[in-house]
Amino acid sequence: MATERELNKRIKSVKNISQVTSALAAVSASKASRAQRRVEATRDYAGKAFEILNNLASQTAAIHPLLTVRERINKACLILMTSDRGLAGAYNANIVGMAEQFVRAFPAPIEVIAIGRKGRDLMIRRGYNVVAAYDDMPDPPSVLDISAIAHTVTEEFLTEAVDQVFIAYTDFVNLITRIPSVKQLLPLKPLDFEGMAVADFVEKTDLSGVEDRAYIYEPRPEILLDTVVPRFTRLQIYQCLLESVASEHSARMVAMNNATDNAGELIEVLTLERNKARQENITNEILDIVGGAEALSR
Repeated sequence: MATERELNKRIKSVKNISQVTSALAAVSASKASRAQRRVEATRDYAGKAFEILNNLASQTAAIHPLLTVRERINKACLILMTSDRGLAGAYNANIVGMAEQFVRAFPAPIEVIAIGRKGRDLMIRRGYNVVAAYDDMPDPPSVLDISAIAHTVTEEFLTEAVDQVFIAYTDFVNLITRIPSVKQLLPLKPLDFEGMAVADFVEKTDLSGVEDRAYIYEPRPEILLDTVVPRFTRLQIYQCLLESVASEHSARMVAMNNATDNAGELIEVLTLERNKARQENITNEILDIVGGAEALSR
């Protein structure tokens, strides 16, 4: 059994760690609340923009290059969104694990563009083809912060360096629930993955009845497509990044709260052991005194 002095040092150390995790939980709770408001404010806009884009594409015979579905997929690109820092529980491990399953299931080679140091380091360590990495994203991020990423994947798709682009991110449901997801980014027109091994990992989009809805466009749909499609590509990446940031903060809040609770339980156990050690020391001292007094009386 550890001595009373050693147990006092351990209790003090655990209390210090508990104070740190409690502070991190409070900071993450504040950031998660603000991130949740940003996600909810843009989610409906992004969904409606996707609906209008598909309706717009159905109104013209001219197909924009970013909407064109290629018959043969020779190579694809995956944008992987993780965090720069740890202490977020299984947040990074879950999305990286899903990205790995997706890459292994996809029938063609995939290059990876990593947003966040954790995903970059894990994918490089495991031997995947990471062609670009973006670290230290501002919090909160802006559309300008993802413009370089959108430009890179758009150019690769237009030059046929890749034939499909996907985004792996964590979908924010609430402060407790987060769902790792893979969404198709390019071509923007959703494909039917039914029957493919990758179908289990790709988020399905319901566009039933979109083409029949009546919208009035000014100027002509052909002109609008050239402006709307590139902007919508940036919007999709931006929305996924907002979802990932909110998921990261909520995951860190939960992880730090759990760590604080565990520290409290550990302190109770260590305190009990210290009291037992102290009681044992006192009992031994009393026995020594009694033994000494009895020896003197003899």
